[in-house]
Amino acid sequence: MNISTLAAQPFLKGMTEQQLELLGADSYPTEFRPDERILSEGGVANRFYLITEGRVEVESRTFEGEAVAIETLGPGDVVGWSWLLPPYYWQFDARAAVHTKAICFYGTHLRKVCEENHDIGYELMKRISEIVVKRLQSVRLKLVGQNNDSISPPG
Repeated sequence: MNISTLAAQPFLKGMTEQQLELLGADSYPTEFRPDERILSEGGVANRFYLITEGRVEVESRTFEGEAVAIETLGPGDVVGWSWLLPPYYWQFDARAAVHTKAICFYGTHLRKVCEENHDIGYELMKRISEIVVKRLQSVRLKLVGQNNDSISPPG
């Protein structure tokens, strides 16, 4: 993947050229059709995506199997953080809401890169941690039946 394309992604802003080269080595552009499943809760987490165009719905399932929308993601957002955190299984479902373009990264290889290069590991962990907190906040808001405008962020 082109380094300048990666550098333009909000999730990767501020990373060094060397870090972007490491990330780009195993990345490629991909596309999803409307309603195409991207991730399935409980499946093996071995990749992640940076959305460049389109929208993705992050969902969870009730005990009855009904899909519950957690969050809508768009350009600049990341889909799939479970590749970095044990036990490496998807915690949510994700599907394309419309035709969606993204950059795919191989998470299993990136875990090895992070072990060998702690600087990039630290950068990715910081960035993924922000996503985890945001996603958990979205779930909490769904559980209490409130919208984002009526709750102050924690902290």
